[in-house]
Amino acid sequence: MKMRTTSTATLKAKKGNGAAKQAVVMADMNMPTCDDNIAVAAYFRAEQRGFAPGDELADWFQAEVECNSSSSQQAA
Repeated sequence: MKMRTTSTATLKAKKGNGAAKQAVVMADMNMPTCDDNIAVAAYFRAEQRGFAPGDELADWFQAEVECNSSSSQQAA
């Protein structure tokens, strides 16, 4: 049986405001975070360029821009 641990930050968030509670619930559901989505997009950008070294940070920033623009379009 897998034991589940709860951090102090999680306990405080559960007692806090609604946004913090929502973040905890989403984390508990193992939902992908924005950083997870950016990491996947950056990986595919690196794959497209053949994983050549030296542009990893540019891959991350471009993926971040793409993810942020797509999430802001979905919110509108």
